[in-house]
Amino acid sequence: MSDPKDTIPTNLRLLLLLEEVAGRGVPVTPSEVMRALGLPKPTVHRLFATLEQEGFLQRDIDGKSYAPGRRARELAGGILSSLRVRTARLAILTRLANRIGETCNIALPERDCMVYLERVETEWPLRIQLPAGTRVPFYCTASGKMYLSSLPDHHIDRYLANAELVPHTPRSLTDAPRLRAQLDEIRSAGYAIDDEEFLEGMIALAVPVPDGHGRLFATLSFHAPTQRFDIARAKQHLSQLREAAAELSRLSVSG
Repeated sequence: MSDPKDTIPTNLRLLLLLEEVAGRGVPVTPSEVMRALGLPKPTVHRLFATLEQEGFLQRDIDGKSYAPGRRARELAGGILSSLRVRTARLAILTRLANRIGETCNIALPERDCMVYLERVETEWPLRIQLPAGTRVPFYCTASGKMYLSSLPDHHIDRYLANAELVPHTPRSLTDAPRLRAQLDEIRSAGYAIDDEEFLEGMIALAVPVPDGHGRLFATLSFHAPTQRFDIARAKQHLSQLREAAAELSRLSVSG
């Protein structure tokens, strides 16, 4: 008796393969996808080659595994920005910004940075300009460190072994062992802080926005100038951030 997966329609196989890669949350090898989908090895390798050539997949640094490529990430961003979902998402973000009184952001992980998807500005005249679409590093931002801490240990170690940890401010953590220890602390605490590590005079606090499987798919954060906020005061808003992140998570699952 044939396996039902042997009868997967040809025009559905590319979508199922993309779904499998995206669902893993970490780079995946063709062999792993082959086992999950039950497709023949030559078919899987041909699909991977096609998706890589067209920009929907890209090879990881090890040369063997693959992650979503530029076009897949753009597709995901377009889906997340659909009018109905975006309206609800902005309502949550606006309410949070009003409660905290500072600029709030939703950021998505890219291959080598975080990208701001949404942002609601504070009404204060003194504010930091980081508009939607801004790309910021992983290692010296609250959202980036929150994302790094969610990765499996071997992926964190690979990142730290290859990333160029250039100081953006005197407070930027550029020592890989110290950054690794901080990521362990962030993983345990469930939030991340930027204490003037990306921009002098700016602090930030970030929490994860989990997907339906409990994995980080975005971060929610706020940032503020040090003239108005310090780290201790920022932590007082942690519960509000987490409540809003839970709302965003439910929205992403139901939307």
